Amino acid sequence: MNKGRIILHIDLNCYYASVEQIYDPTLKGKPVAIAGNPKERRGIIITCSYEARARGVYTTMNVGEARRKCPELIVLPPNFERYRAASKSFFNLLKEYSEILQPVSIDEGYLQLPVIEGQNVLQHVQKMQDRIWNELQLPCSIGIAPNKFLAKMASDMKKPMGITILRKRDVPTVLWPMNVIEMHGIGKSTAEKLKKLGIQKIEELAVADEYTLKQNFGINGLRMKQKANGEDDRPVDPQAIYDTKSVGNSTTLSHDTTDRDELYKIISTLSEKVAERLKAKKLAGVTVSVMIRTADWETYTRSKSINNAIFSKDDIVEQAWDLFAKNWNEEPVRLLGVTVSNVSDIKETTQQLTFFNFEEYIKDEPIIKLVDQIEQKFGKGAIIRGSDIAKPVGKYHANTSFSKDFWDEQN
Repeated sequence: MNKGRIILHIDLNCYYASVEQIYDPTLKGKPVAIAGNPKERRGIIITCSYEARARGVYTTMNVGEARRKCPELIVLPPNFERYRAASKSFFNLLKEYSEILQPVSIDEGYLQLPVIEGQNVLQHVQKMQDRIWNELQLPCSIGIAPNKFLAKMASDMKKPMGITILRKRDVPTVLWPMNVIEMHGIGKSTAEKLKKLGIQKIEELAVADEYTLKQNFGINGLRMKQKANGEDDRPVDPQAIYDTKSVGNSTTLSHDTTDRDELYKIISTLSEKVAERLKAKKLAGVTVSVMIRTADWETYTRSKSINNAIFSKDDIVEQAWDLFAKNWNEEPVRLLGVTVSNVSDIKETTQQLTFFNFEEYIKDEPIIKLVDQIEQKFGKGAIIRGSDIAKPVGKYHANTSFSKDFWDEQN
């Protein structure tokens, strides 16, 4: 099925730091880090240059520890306006090579090249990498493979400015000797669970018993085994970036706290940001999650699903605070996050009618029928509620996860 596909995974190296070095060339060759609160010792490193990494600095390290490891570290606040502009230029350049382009975050994406007889793929990709560097001054690593999984694995093998070809026939010699934690899509907890099953190498996962994998990991267990064998039929989907599955926001506190009033205000603020983004996308969700990170770096997430999809700040605050209050052990908190997931279009969500709310929906029924008639005549979206008009979304917080919904907001 995949025969003939040429798929690239292009990953910009140390993206935020690279962009800052473009705007200030004196930063080139120096240890640079981007942090949410650079003046606070508890500020978290978002990304850092390779010079900083060579000194032991890494993403998620707090600023105080990073400066102890690298006293000459230059710590800068994030400038998302710059990063979005550079990202747009990057993806516009990629579109010149193929319209089959799937951005997966602000600084990486998949590109399917057209197959041209006699074409030297490596030379073609080398010229692409050169253009990204010469025209945009952005270093990148590129993986070339017949499917997305292998392309992603390949792009991680040579950084910075590497190009790696990974064919399916290379899997036994290149991938199988690696530990499963090095496999894209497998995190620390999954790796620990696999270890308990006697699976530590990718080769062991490739030949693992499918029944055992399914019992422990569900359908994802079978997918992991397929990828361990170099199999991945997922298409490069230009529309996938718009397929938002969740909307969330998190923040690292400037100081650890046990103050309930302060914690409630933070959850309220996070819920408001989530609500704004849901409304901007015209989405509502039925699952609310709260992430709590304690002062000793223990992180846990608690979720609950509800009958009626929600998108308003008040509803999100109510559910998020209830989750927090029931699961917080009053230990000092250093980070909080609120997420609404299992989302869908607001117009497609249904409310569960009860004895107490059915009259409200009966009153709305004539309006709903009128809207349907107008849309049938003039097209879907011809009329909308005033409350559905998107408000401008504020600047992103440093800890906002940049995922599919982030790219959607940039275009």
